[in-house]
Amino acid sequence: MLDAQMKTQLQAYLQNLRSPIHLIASLDESEKSVELRTLLSEITELSDKVSFDESGKDARVPSFVIAREGSTNGVRFAAIPMGHEFTSLVLALLWTGGHPPKVEPEVIEQIKALDSNMKFEVYMSLSCHNCPDVVQAATLMAILNPKIETTVIDGALNQAEVEARQVMAVPMVYMNDQVFGSGRMSLEEIIAKVDTHSHEREAIKLNQKEPFDVLIVGGGPAGAASAVYAARKGLRVGVAAERFGGQVNDTMGIENYISVLETDGPKFGAALEAQVRHYGVEIMNLQRAVKIVPANEEGGLIQVHMANSGVLSTRSLILSTGARWRNVNVPGEQEYKNKGVAYCPHCDGPLFKGKRVSVIGGGNSGVEAAIDLAGVVEHVTLIEFADTLKADAVLVTKLKSMPNVTIHVNAQTTEITGDGQRVNGLRYKDRATEQVHTVALEGVFVQIGLIPNTEFLKGTVDLSKFGEIVIDDKCHTNLPGVFAAGDVTTVPYKQIVIAAGEGSKAALSAFDYLIRTPEPSKAKEVATA
Repeated sequence: MLDAQMKTQLQAYLQNLRSPIHLIASLDESEKSVELRTLLSEITELSDKVSFDESGKDARVPSFVIAREGSTNGVRFAAIPMGHEFTSLVLALLWTGGHPPKVEPEVIEQIKALDSNMKFEVYMSLSCHNCPDVVQAATLMAILNPKIETTVIDGALNQAEVEARQVMAVPMVYMNDQVFGSGRMSLEEIIAKVDTHSHEREAIKLNQKEPFDVLIVGGGPAGAASAVYAARKGLRVGVAAERFGGQVNDTMGIENYISVLETDGPKFGAALEAQVRHYGVEIMNLQRAVKIVPANEEGGLIQVHMANSGVLSTRSLILSTGARWRNVNVPGEQEYKNKGVAYCPHCDGPLFKGKRVSVIGGGNSGVEAAIDLAGVVEHVTLIEFADTLKADAVLVTKLKSMPNVTIHVNAQTTEITGDGQRVNGLRYKDRATEQVHTVALEGVFVQIGLIPNTEFLKGTVDLSKFGEIVIDDKCHTNLPGVFAAGDVTTVPYKQIVIAAGEGSKAALSAFDYLIRTPEPSKAKEVATA
């Protein structure tokens, strides 16, 4: 089950166990139970602080509990946690055995202080790169707080349960048998949802902060590069972001960032955050900007109002809020989101094994998605509005070689249909003949590009007709002291390396602005509506 290298690495990790742990398995003689029995036996052999038995009586088979010695309660995996979830398994072993998590002490205390009984069930797939963050957050909460239970469920291994609950996108989280959330969620996001007073406390913290020299709104590659370059100038720098890493966290493979041969989005995002923190930048996560108030005098302070009512002040501002997946905006899309309509083929593809799906979009992302899905599902129908596929020729050639793929170009998606509970088809119009066609299927993957996150800037910062922030070649916006960088701007070619370069440029422009602008006389202006 584990190769020699994995065993060596895991054995080294298990030396960090501070107290014994016990693995309690619920197994039968099925093939998957045999696999899990092998995995747990191999783990047990690597440390004298790990024991294993098959006394479990859980309804989900195969499954196992990681418990402290002398207890039968702990984190449960209804899964064979390999692939992207192997790290989650290792961390659950270590945390249960007393190894401290790399989490801020105040977050740990916040988890321990939660006073409600919570039962989390986290549905994931082993190929989902968004799932580990959610799995690890929920497992840590259960390990730290005895009132919290967490079960991690592999959707592909528990198909009947997935069908019964109509789980058609992962990660999907249930709390106390009710849908809690879907998609990537950080530990802080989950805590914020269950700790009802966290927003008020966070707003108070923001209001008490001293003004920044450079405040960056957005924590993707552009924001991270801005932070590093500004901090290296000796400036007081802050980053306010909904989630650090931004959309890069949702990217599977990264193979074109210069000097990095190959990585994935979550690893890249974590590396960005580590470097930013290395320079002492203050990172404020779970912060969504809703308004900016320009400085009212030369050298005055710019104010950024957050959704939680907190206000941050700064001498200069860099906007790097990035972009999000564009919706196809047809009937049925919103109604069946996470009920057959999906946006991440890597995450949700395994849930459609053996089924029929469609991909909307013929650019690189759409064609790559269709190729990926074709190896898992029964059949893929690709719908492209233009009269030709826009993806790279090598991708198009690969797609056309696949026997279970049908391609329709010059086709306009008009509706995603369903039975009230889940997707059952898609309608498209042949733009040449005006004839409407219906395709029977169970899943639709939307891959039609990005839309900039600039709604909160309308009427304040000049935007293009596409909603992008208009900047010059030095990242200046129309407002003094306000700069912008990355996918949110009018700069062409939305690429990670370009966003990082633009972020660096914006920071240098902000520094140039600051050294030429007198400092405000007041330490901090009072926030005004």
